[in-house]
Amino acid sequence: MPTDTHKKAAEHHENAAKAHKTASEHHAKGNHEEGNKHSQTAHDQSTKAHDASKEAHTKSSSTKK
Repeated sequence: MPTDTHKKAAEHHENAAKAHKTASEHHAKGNHEEGNKHSQTAHDQSTKAHDASKEAHTKSSSTKK
């Protein structure tokens, strides 16, 4: 169901946003090692979000025909 794929994409976007925020907080405090770990997590989640968004778009487009 397309709604499930959209929810999955949204969850990845939310996880990426949280990781970006956490990375920023660590970098601001000078804790760059932790900041870098969270930056990598943010990058990974952003990639998953992008892929899930493409999948959701494809599934939504195919159900409209």
